[in-house]
Amino acid sequence: MSTVHSTAVAPSPWSPFRNSTFTIVWVATLISNIGSWMYSSASAWLMTSLDDDPLMVSLVQVAAVLPMVLFALPAGALADIVDQRRFLIGGEVYIAVLSTLLAALVWLGAIGPISLLLLTFLIESGSAVTAPAWQAVVPQLVPSPVLPAAIAMNSGGINVSRALGPALGGLLTALFGIAAPFWVNGVSNLGVIGALLRWRSAPRHDAGLPAERFLSALRTGIRYSRNNRHLRATLIRSIGFFFFASCYWALLPLVARNQVGGGPTFYGLVLGTIGASAIAGVFILPWSKTKLGADRVVAAGSIGTALATLLYGAARGPFAALAASAVAGICWIAALATLNVSAQLALPEWVRGRGLAIYVTVFSTALTVGSALWGQLARFAGVPMTLFIAAAGMLLAMPLTWRCKLQTGAGIDLTPSMHWATPVLGRKVTSDAGPVLVTVEYRVLPAEHEPFRRAMDLLARERGRDGAYAWGLFEDVAEPGRFVETFLVESWLEHLRQHKRVTNADRLLQQHVDKLLKGPPIVTHMISARNEN
Repeated sequence: MSTVHSTAVAPSPWSPFRNSTFTIVWVATLISNIGSWMYSSASAWLMTSLDDDPLMVSLVQVAAVLPMVLFALPAGALADIVDQRRFLIGGEVYIAVLSTLLAALVWLGAIGPISLLLLTFLIESGSAVTAPAWQAVVPQLVPSPVLPAAIAMNSGGINVSRALGPALGGLLTALFGIAAPFWVNGVSNLGVIGALLRWRSAPRHDAGLPAERFLSALRTGIRYSRNNRHLRATLIRSIGFFFFASCYWALLPLVARNQVGGGPTFYGLVLGTIGASAIAGVFILPWSKTKLGADRVVAAGSIGTALATLLYGAARGPFAALAASAVAGICWIAALATLNVSAQLALPEWVRGRGLAIYVTVFSTALTVGSALWGQLARFAGVPMTLFIAAAGMLLAMPLTWRCKLQTGAGIDLTPSMHWATPVLGRKVTSDAGPVLVTVEYRVLPAEHEPFRRAMDLLARERGRDGAYAWGLFEDVAEPGRFVETFLVESWLEHLRQHKRVTNADRLLQQHVDKLLKGPPIVTHMISARNEN
């Protein structure tokens, strides 16, 4: 598939701030993220004092990211079936309480390597549980045309905090001791809680159906993602980038302390340079996306990240480390924001939380596994050589993943089409009755058998995305051209949800199939007799 470069004028990066709710939430999360980055950088630096083994230092990154791997997917299912605003408020309160506890332990000198890792894991578990909901509410805060700008601005806010947080954390550590950044983080979530209490989210479009059950929602989300080729491509590209980028994030405290010989202030300056560079990248990103396209933006970010990783490995003085950080920041935001938008564009509203949770889980797994492996390798090969190997791997991953194109879901209409006819019932059917067998009989024109089969392969993906399983297509051996499609759905209620999930893009595919037929298809609904009373 060739890449088409859009000539449309990109929305201003500032356009999301025309919405007051977005602005308030953005400012509040900025303050909270500044506290988070102060605590994050202070935790990594504290570990170098408690235990400077490369593996132990890299485990701080593992403890920070592992919760995303473990909890993001179930959290995504919850984000799609509960009130997202209340869910976020509860999660932010949990984070604030545990962050305050960690600050008290550091202040009392009662923290050790294991307890530091444990509390980091618990605090970041709160962030992992709320991450899908945070991403899922962004389309509720801004109009659709400025959604990419809002996502980029959110990433920019994270990087503003990354620029300010570590630098302020290093300064506070130097002036007031290592506990100061932890105390600031403990109270920084209060603004987010207040902003969420002020915001009143729009009613959810439940189409008159009850909320999905948790396990069913989880299975449906996984099934949807497996059958969404646009999301799968984004996930593959994410693995190729984040696995190798995790190396410099995991080993950066040792680069600053052992290779360069700097203190906590210099380490904060290194992280601050990454953040400041990423801020600049936010304003360059709309222009670069228009000129290069999403795939080339991520490719450029990968090449720049490989260069930055090489510079970190070669750094023996502050100038080289800061130069690497300047390159790393702009490349990080270019790849992160572009991949995030690609995931957002591939998902309809009803499964957005689960789809984004799978995206978060995949790139967090790449960061977690990568951090642990790079830390272990650095034990034997040394920090510089490990960084060199990661840089080479990043360059090698580019051609291997290039066939997976990004943001291909941008031109697809995922609005519910509601074109499926309401099933005709001869008796009362309970919501939990099932499984449901749906059969569709087609009589295909003689010359259209192969085009029909190809179209049905695409239709099978649509059935799977919307909740079906065990799909099949059969041809009558006694009557050529008579085909029967079958698929199973867990329950009658889940089949009714299918009717609400079918999109305008799916309707166009169905119209294409209909043109290959002699007459309209015949749909039959059957319910398992074994479970019926």
